[in-house]
Amino acid sequence: MIFSKDITPVCAYCEHGTQIASTDDVICKKKGIVKASFGCRKFRYTPLKRTPPKKAAENITYTKEDFQF
Repeated sequence: MIFSKDITPVCAYCEHGTQIASTDDVICKKKGIVKASFGCRKFRYTPLKRTPPKKAAENITYTKEDFQF
């Protein structure tokens, strides 16, 4: 889903934006300081700025035999 074609343009995932620490704002090279949910026509998606959802932890129990050869 990270490389999907139907990404909603938001400044949090744009190559022109840089997240401001401890706020919900982004410094955009094109528009200045905007909210992270803002989107404009200059949006360029950068998948490295996106954090994928964490997988649910599986409840697996291991035994001593699992680690023997």
